[in-house]
Amino acid sequence: MPGENLEKNGSFKLKLLNMEPGIRANSSNQQLVTPSEANTERRLKDLTAKEVISVFILCFVNLINYMDRYTLAGILTDVQKYFDIDDASGGLIQTVFIISYMLFAPLFGYLGDRYSRKIILAFGVTLWSLTTLAGSFMSNFYLFVMFRALVGIGEASYSTIAPTIISDLFVKDIRSKMLALFYFAIPVGSGLGYIVGSQTSYVTGQWQWALRVTPIMGAAAVILILLLLDDPERGKSEGSGHLQSTSFREDISDICRNGSFLYSTAGFTCVAFVAGALAWWGPKFIFLGIKLQTSGGDVSENSVSLTFGIVAMLAGILGVPAGSAMAQYLRHRYSRIDPHVCAFGLLMSSPLVYCACVTASVSTGLCFFFVFLGEFFLNLTWSIVADILLYVVLPTRRSTAEGLQLLISHALGDAGSPYLIGIVSEGLKNIMAHGSGIETDYIKYKALQYALFITCFVEVLGGIFFLITACYIKKDREKVVLAIRATSDDQEVQNINASEPETRTLIEKR
Repeated sequence: MPGENLEKNGSFKLKLLNMEPGIRANSSNQQLVTPSEANTERRLKDLTAKEVISVFILCFVNLINYMDRYTLAGILTDVQKYFDIDDASGGLIQTVFIISYMLFAPLFGYLGDRYSRKIILAFGVTLWSLTTLAGSFMSNFYLFVMFRALVGIGEASYSTIAPTIISDLFVKDIRSKMLALFYFAIPVGSGLGYIVGSQTSYVTGQWQWALRVTPIMGAAAVILILLLLDDPERGKSEGSGHLQSTSFREDISDICRNGSFLYSTAGFTCVAFVAGALAWWGPKFIFLGIKLQTSGGDVSENSVSLTFGIVAMLAGILGVPAGSAMAQYLRHRYSRIDPHVCAFGLLMSSPLVYCACVTASVSTGLCFFFVFLGEFFLNLTWSIVADILLYVVLPTRRSTAEGLQLLISHALGDAGSPYLIGIVSEGLKNIMAHGSGIETDYIKYKALQYALFITCFVEVLGGIFFLITACYIKKDREKVVLAIRATSDDQEVQNINASEPETRTLIEKR
């Protein structure tokens, strides 16, 4: 990245002394301290009212975002009966939503790095609220799917941009805590989606009413965004007032050469794959398992969805902050701890998910116990992956990087996993029922069980990707630190060490 893309105007020199470990110092002993670094010593009680309100708004919208996304999972059987569709078409509903979500994420990333993020967020929440409401009135399956695709466009704008606002409000441990709170809303919102979907459908007698709850909350969110949300200058929290947006081509080129971004995105894709598959098919699979138990009794899928939602929510409530706290506690001693925690989470989750799959027909309580543990370790990764992206990518490229990460992780992750699991399940059912032509409950259960085993292998693959990320994380983070300090208002840039390649590429001396 040439220096002219980092500096708006003025001549300056840079002191590169006593910076991050691994960067050679020159002859001076002066410590580099920017306003943002002083900000790293802040505690939660030091936050301003405006900052607290902004984080609250972002978390609230993230909560209803995921409530809306997983409401359908809690009423999937009712939807399938209404439209008379099989498992493959049932998985297609979520897959179409994710496809539009991922395809538009890079577009909103580009816009979010250059234009008002507040306006883009308000537009996105308005779009998905209106299209969710409209979809609830559709009686044609393909029209219903079309409106779910439009919902994905609206949600893409929010998910791409919101984390970058947090990154421009806070730094280091405070940023990590705020990101943990933000991503804490994902499992909680997902769990509430199951609960709201199943219970609203039960109370009203119509599954369509389950889709009419979040649009009301979305309208309130739009008002809060327009009136109270703070949209800070990009890079503000890190003390840089001279970072300038570059062309989209340069942004993509730089991001695609970032090893930490690429491998952490690959690992996060595996997380998305497993989360999407379990969220969409988990309740139905456990319901089929209960039906095979001699003591299964008369259990409805709505009640199973309610329990699954509570378990998933509790796993997220404990897992997301636990992962963030673990990383924060060890980060000052182990510079590569973030990807290691993510790898640990996935490698621990894999055997637990397998145990959940094999115990569903034996003991419901034991199955939910393994579901809880599997989801707990899976949730360790959520806020850490976001934190990694924000500190290995320049502030003016973070929305673009978020969009690109969403595109990749959803294209190869949860966009295809519900549909893939559904296709594999249907194929196995046809094979196992070939002799009789009758799909018994046992055949349905075993087919979906074998299909869900795929998630266990994907989690191991994700753990390997995060271990590879650890090889790049330190170097990529240091490059961003150098770039931001080079444009800080506080830095008198002098004594440039021409032997440092990072310095030559980041600074233009005039």
